[in-house]
Parts: sequence; C-alpha cells; structure tokens
Amino acid sequence: MSTTPDVVITREPTANVTAEGGDELAVTLLKRAGFVIETTPRSFWYRLPWDMGEQRENRMASHAARMLTAVGYQVELDPGLDVTRITTPTDPLGTRVHGQQILSLTDQLNGAETYAGAADLVEHVADPDDGVLVRLGEFFEAAAVQANMVDTADGWDLSHVFEDSAATLSSLGDDLRRVGEQMRALGPPRKQSWQEGVASYYATAPSPRTGAAPAASEEPSVGPPTPPKPGRSH
Repeated sequence: MSTTPDVVITREPTANVTAEGGDELAVTLLKRAGFVIETTPRSFWYRLPWDMGEQRENRMASHAARMLTAVGYQVELDPGLDVTRITTPTDPLGTRVHGQQILSLTDQLNGAETYAGAADLVEHVADPDDGVLVRLGEFFEAAAVQANMVDTADGWDLSHVFEDSAATLSSLGDDLRRVGEQMRALGPPRKQSWQEGVASYYATAPSPRTGAAPAASEEPSVGPPTPPKPGRSH
C-alpha cells in the first residue's frame, strides 16, 4: 500500500497555509473548509485567506484534514497546524502520537468524577481482549519476529528481549483482568479529584520522623500534672 499522501497541507516559509494534491472531491472538501484557489499560468493550488491569524488558520487546517481523513484520503498535515496534537517538553512537535494518546487517557482518569467513569478508562488499558496491554504484547511479539528475520546472533538476542517483554505484558494483563469491575464496585461518585486526593493524603499522612499525623490545629502541649505537696503529719 502506498504511503504517499493524497493531500499535503502545510505552512509555507511565507506563512501562507497551502494545500496540494487530491481529486475533485478533495478539492470540494478543501473549499468547504475555507480554502481558496490560487492559480498561475502553469499550476494551481489552494490556500487559506490571508490575515486570518495563526490560531484560526491552525483550526481551519486541522478541520480540513479531519474532513479529508474521514472520507478515506491520506493527509499529511504540518505538525505546526495540528490543533489536536498533544505536545510535551520532550516531544515539542507531538510526533509520538500513540504515547500522547495514553497521556490523554491518563489526564481523563485524573479528572474522572465517578468510579464507574474511572473504571471505563482503566478498561481501555486492561481489557483482556482489546486493551492497550494485550495490543502492546502483540506489538512486541511482532517485533520479535522482525528481529529474528535477520538470522544473526544480535537479531536472536533482540528477539528474546521482545519475547520476554511480551510475556511480561501477558502476565501483567492476567493480574489486571478484573481491575475494571473492581474499581467500578468501589461505590458512589468520588467527592474529590485524584489530585485533591493526593494532596489530602500528604496533608494527613504520618510524619516520617515521628509517625504522628499532623493536625490542623493542636492544643498547646501540657506537661504532666504536678503532684500535690505532702501534708504535715500530726
């Protein structure tokens, strides 16, 4: 299958956002998304109107890419135009898209308001048939096959690393098989977010030095009562 994109949407060095490629339907969708035709005596292409502002250009380009992708076109969208792309300090262009999807799932879990909602998110990872773990295990199994095809000692060694990783994930998946229903059974909606729960834990956890939990307000310390003076003997 060809990996050549049908449509390329990019920001030119001149800052113009242009689109090239595609057939009549793709052109119709580009025009629907706000692109206008630009012609020369020898060629033509599509661009967004000028002076729209970078943020609006990014939104329109991303919208066009989604429309084209939805009907089956392969679209190469300039990373700088993609408003759906998640970035991190270590991946400023958001190229590790699959890892970023897990990061987004983690953010959703942190913001879950009920245990049922949290369980649904956990099952995206732990589902024994279609969860992230089982698919990741299949990925490492495929990687082991690829490494083994080299038919060298280094290839065999790398293949064993991948096979061990797949086995570890399979074992982990077995351990987590029921975590979704277990989390769902924890009960009613939670009253605080994950972040608030962590903050609350550290605010009330026993001190590592004394083993005593800090109190919001403490009574002033009082020493042991002074024993009464012995009375005079008669």
